[in-house]
Amino acid sequence: MNLLVFNLATDAHHPLLGFTTLWLNKLAERVAAIHVITMRAGVLQLPKNVQVYSLGKERGYSEPRRAVRFYRFLSHILRHHRIDLCFSHMTPLLTNLAAPLLKLHRIPIVTWYAHPSLTRQLKLAHFWSDRMVSSLPTAYPYRQDKLVVVGQGIDTDVFQPAAGEKECPDQPLILAVGRLSPVKDYGTLIAAVARLVYQEQRPVTVRIVGNPAHPGDEDYAASLRRQVQALGLETRVHFRPAVALYELPAIYRQCTVYVNLTPTGFGDKVALEAMACGKVCLAANQGFRETLGVYADQLLFAHGDPEDLAGKLANLLSLSEAQRQVMGSYLRQQVIRYHSLDRLMERLVNLFTELTAKG
Repeated sequence: MNLLVFNLATDAHHPLLGFTTLWLNKLAERVAAIHVITMRAGVLQLPKNVQVYSLGKERGYSEPRRAVRFYRFLSHILRHHRIDLCFSHMTPLLTNLAAPLLKLHRIPIVTWYAHPSLTRQLKLAHFWSDRMVSSLPTAYPYRQDKLVVVGQGIDTDVFQPAAGEKECPDQPLILAVGRLSPVKDYGTLIAAVARLVYQEQRPVTVRIVGNPAHPGDEDYAASLRRQVQALGLETRVHFRPAVALYELPAIYRQCTVYVNLTPTGFGDKVALEAMACGKVCLAANQGFRETLGVYADQLLFAHGDPEDLAGKLANLLSLSEAQRQVMGSYLRQQVIRYHSLDRLMERLVNLFTELTAKG
């Protein structure tokens, strides 16, 4: 099988999208060839049967120039290579731009989407696509008639506990990872920590790892720092810059509890990465209920509610390290069961095979 893939970035060191390199490597083991048209290219760590064509966002190319390059690459690929199926990852725009040509060549289209925003581009991509795929049922905001839920695709060999690992002996470390954006709701975490420190006298430290992703996020990042200062938590709450994907496992392993604050509707993979590392994870996203399994009621908190979050953090911090390790081991097995990269690749390739057989 020969695949055409569209994605937002192909860069092994990208702090948010580095996982696409893991996906492409796994897909490449299962198909003959992959041609990737990507918005931006960076560090390429891919096998020989993967060819990458960058639209040039990393060079600052304008939208019209990227559109011209897109059609030039697409025409070249369709003219010189047999393509059996197109897989578009979080790029409904590219699905729509390519769809007339792909339909002319009778090439099936599968589009991945996991975000609460329901846009006209998504509705049109839904129309053109043979199937829509998503990580969680709650992460797809449109009609379910073409939807296939396939899990998040966490590489549980990369994200795994370290042998003989122990929690930080000094004081509990609460961790959150992700871009500094209002949707991440870090303000609720900071307010909850203030309750732990001042009302319950708990000696906790918080580490937030991430950068502003858009110009508008700079104001949000500044407001978080003002909140920390106003609450007198400068020695408790620490901001760290985003890191490459390969650095994340070590960061997850250092924490006592991981907290994911995004609301239902997102398919936030960082929470699953932390769980794959054997860490207890509190989440505001009801879409994780199945993954959290028997601990769901203990680990889900009300979105935007610092009192509820503080109470559930206090309960987890009251447990012994051994008790948290039991919970963490269970959560890792749940990630392997529902969201492992191998499971995702098997389900995608089965779906691709089914669609190409129909053609």
